[in-house]
Amino acid sequence: MSNLAPIYRFTPAFANPSGSAIRELFKYLSQPGMISFAGGYPAAELFDREALQLASDRALRGAPLECLQYGATEGVPALRKQLVQLMATRGMSCGADDLIVTTGSQQGFDLLIKVLLSPGDNVMVERPTYPAAVQALRLAGMAMHSAATDAQGLDTEALARQLAGQPRGAMRLLYCVPTFANPTGACLPLARRLRLLALAAQHDFLIVEDDPYGALRFEGEPVPSLLALADQVDGAAGRVIHLSSLSKVVAPGLRVGWMIAPGPVRQRCLIAKQTSDLCTSPWAQRIAAEYLASGALELALPRLAAGYREKCQRMLGGLRALEDYLQVSPPEGGMFIWGRCRQGIDAQQVLQRAIEENVLFVPGSAFYADAPDPRSIRLSFAAPGLAAIDEGLARLRRAFEGV
Repeated sequence: MSNLAPIYRFTPAFANPSGSAIRELFKYLSQPGMISFAGGYPAAELFDREALQLASDRALRGAPLECLQYGATEGVPALRKQLVQLMATRGMSCGADDLIVTTGSQQGFDLLIKVLLSPGDNVMVERPTYPAAVQALRLAGMAMHSAATDAQGLDTEALARQLAGQPRGAMRLLYCVPTFANPTGACLPLARRLRLLALAAQHDFLIVEDDPYGALRFEGEPVPSLLALADQVDGAAGRVIHLSSLSKVVAPGLRVGWMIAPGPVRQRCLIAKQTSDLCTSPWAQRIAAEYLASGALELALPRLAAGYREKCQRMLGGLRALEDYLQVSPPEGGMFIWGRCRQGIDAQQVLQRAIEENVLFVPGSAFYADAPDPRSIRLSFAAPGLAAIDEGLARLRRAFEGV
């Protein structure tokens, strides 16, 4: 028997890959008594368990073969029908053939990278942005550029200056979370949405609109999606690819997301998906279809919004005791509060003390494609209960005091 160790020849992207900085924190969750403001997990107590159980029973009883057999790559017809109706309630008109059901919206983004981009292409992300999108683009070898944001989200005038002078088409794609962004919680105003669409037409780039949190508004007035607005802006039609998911509003365990895309893009994404997973779990799709058809989501959303409003207000109230250390931006929906440390405090140093105090948050440096801000932090109010929020903020205050 040979004693030679095998030689693994990894691709350049995976020769020395870096994993998720957020998931690296999960090892601390096993510490007894740990309170986490870190992960973007939905509130477990708000899961609509009874309605999901009934939907699961109906799915398997009513369509056992469809649940248990392979399904169409584009998705189960019953679910696609329900998603068309759901999109209509959100102001977006589409047909079942405009939709692809994906295994979470993250798969949709991965498919778009495969069919639209080549290594070295110029792509843009918000500064800061969703780290899994950065990771996917980096592993695919893209040339990433950061677009400035403020408390209202993407700064479209700064973006216009950034794009000025570039050859038309030099920027291939912009990825954004315009409604209750992860990590900042910001919601892009209508005027900026229209300006962004005009810039996409002027400079010939596509927009990937990721919308996992849009239904979780608990303050303010709804703003139309970029997809819903695209036809109102000359040259913007067909430039928006919309991703969404049931993970934040129903349950992430379903792993059901979807993509709305122009025909040529959708056709190629279907082929890419066939080589990835053949199809999203038909069983999970049928459960989701039954859940939506029953009207359960419509009934659950007010309860979700009320629950997250209460938690967000509780956290914002508690953060007033930390205002000497931390400046925060109150959100109108979603799951996150974005903050910036005062007095030149480094968030990573606070994290080390916070772990000792048995409370977790995510340093903001995890959310930047380049030049991270070491003073920024993300707090999630979604998962912990009210008492845990109170205690966690008391521990966080002690951590700041100890730096």
